[in-house]
Amino acid sequence: MSWGTELWDQFDNLEKHTQWGIDILEKYIKFVKERTEIELSYAKQLRNLSKKYQPKKNSKEEEEYKYTSCKAFISTLNEMNDYAGQHEVISENMASQIIVDLARYVQELKQERKSNFHDGRKAQQHIETCWKQLESSKRRFERDCKEADRAQQYFEKMDADINVTKADVEKARQQAQIRHQMAEDSKADYSSILQKFNHEQHEYYHTHIPNIFQKIQEMEERRIVRIGDSMKTYAEVDRQVIPIIGKCLDGIVKAAESIDQKNDSQLVIEAYKSGFEPPGDIEFEDYTQPMKRTVSDNSLSNSRGEGKPDLKFGGKSKGKLWPFIKKNKLMSLLTSPHQPPPPPPASASPSAVPNGPQSPKQQKEPLSHRFNEFMTSKPKIHCFRSLKRGLSLKLGATPEDFSNLPPEQRRKKLQQKVDELNKEIQKEMDQRDAITKMKDVYLKNPQMGDPASLDHKLAEVSQNIEKLRLETQKFEAWLAEVEGRLPARSEQMRRQSGLYDSQNTPTVNNCAQDRESSPDGSYTEEQSQESEVKVLATDFDDEFDDEEPLPAIGTCKALYTFEGQNEGTISVVEGETLYVIEEDKGDGWTRIRRNEDEEGYVPTSYVEVYLDKNAKGAKTYI
Repeated sequence: MSWGTELWDQFDNLEKHTQWGIDILEKYIKFVKERTEIELSYAKQLRNLSKKYQPKKNSKEEEEYKYTSCKAFISTLNEMNDYAGQHEVISENMASQIIVDLARYVQELKQERKSNFHDGRKAQQHIETCWKQLESSKRRFERDCKEADRAQQYFEKMDADINVTKADVEKARQQAQIRHQMAEDSKADYSSILQKFNHEQHEYYHTHIPNIFQKIQEMEERRIVRIGDSMKTYAEVDRQVIPIIGKCLDGIVKAAESIDQKNDSQLVIEAYKSGFEPPGDIEFEDYTQPMKRTVSDNSLSNSRGEGKPDLKFGGKSKGKLWPFIKKNKLMSLLTSPHQPPPPPPASASPSAVPNGPQSPKQQKEPLSHRFNEFMTSKPKIHCFRSLKRGLSLKLGATPEDFSNLPPEQRRKKLQQKVDELNKEIQKEMDQRDAITKMKDVYLKNPQMGDPASLDHKLAEVSQNIEKLRLETQKFEAWLAEVEGRLPARSEQMRRQSGLYDSQNTPTVNNCAQDRESSPDGSYTEEQSQESEVKVLATDFDDEFDDEEPLPAIGTCKALYTFEGQNEGTISVVEGETLYVIEEDKGDGWTRIRRNEDEEGYVPTSYVEVYLDKNAKGAKTYI
């Protein structure tokens, strides 16, 4: 099967067919090129998708990704990033192994095709030239033969005519001979050219054209083989990355299998554990017995120290049920006036009037009723310290020692801060070592630099290290204090807690119990307060005696004498100057303080208030 023998007369069709083959090859190259663009676009989209869901560096979101399920998700994102990289590899390999190679081959193919068909056209032109020569010699031979015949006929005519001279007859005879000779020459020339043309034609159809068409056939078959090989390469490029893609998918499966629900649950405990102890049982209050202004043994506290319970534990009193607030401050909150204040007296000195103004009267009611009213008021202020810290947090001033956090959270924050400071110290020490080495180099080779120029930088780095060390010591001290006071870290306190509970001692820890309803929504008690149920009642007096009073927001001058006879009020004398610690909230009463342990409410109309943040006795709290 050969195109040279089978298609010897299909030169034009073969030319069209080979051009079509090149077009097919170029179309395939374009297809692979678009595939590479798709792979690149897909890889880019996968990378952007992975990047979009990656947690931001140094953000709260990054801290939340400590759970195994979140870590598995991060691993999935990383594997998808690698997965995208394999699609980029597909694109690169297809471009280098198929597109570039085929593009170069197409150029070579076009050049080879052009050369082959140029040889074919050249052979065609040669055979056509030989044909034209043959036709020309043939016509010339025909013409000479006709001329010879006419010359012979003319000679014969002249020879038969008796009227023609002998000279004319001889001339006609010579002319006939010349024409015959010309015919013979044309015949010989025609015969020679004919033989040559037949030879050339035989060579053309049996040698030249078959050889040229054979080359074209081989060229076309190579093109077909080449496009088949390219298709195999196309599949092989994909096949090469399948194991790596499989590893990426195996990585995703492995990440999914690494999810540990128990570990995540433990992390939740570590993240949100407050360190507070649950409140104990509240004892029954017997309302069947007559109650005056004194409180029962099971009430929260005694307003005047009357009827004080004498529960003994280890030889000490432990009857306090409100461990986080000073007695006078709690009672001031619980017994604040709830009735309108009396109007100011008409006379200049109310003390001179027999029926002067009296302190606000209120219905006798159990203290627990007032306690319930206090606990259900909005917002719920469980202790003065939480109020103070809540206010400071609202103002954006977070305590440096993280005392606004619950015990466990505070310990974690302090530990994190210590670790950060240690890293900073290590960085500064590395920088100091580098500067020291550079200084030594300058000392040995003065031409490289002035050693004195590094002294300032070295001193600055040393100063920074010292500051960081002092800061670290401060936080380590706080951390040691917290770790020493955590209930879970003290076996002795656990034993005390068990003994304390065995005595059925009432335990109330409202600051821990109702922490979510505090003004700032955060835990605000110290570690020793959270473990209050494990220490003796007398320790509360010792620990909370140093509770700071509310800051004074101004001063006031008493316009009239007021006898504070009811609970929550305070007596004042006309002309007396006192500190204002709480303004009139619209109920007609102003809260004042005479000294650190004596404060209460007076009618607003009985005093002249001067609000001044810089007034004498005013204190600033952070």
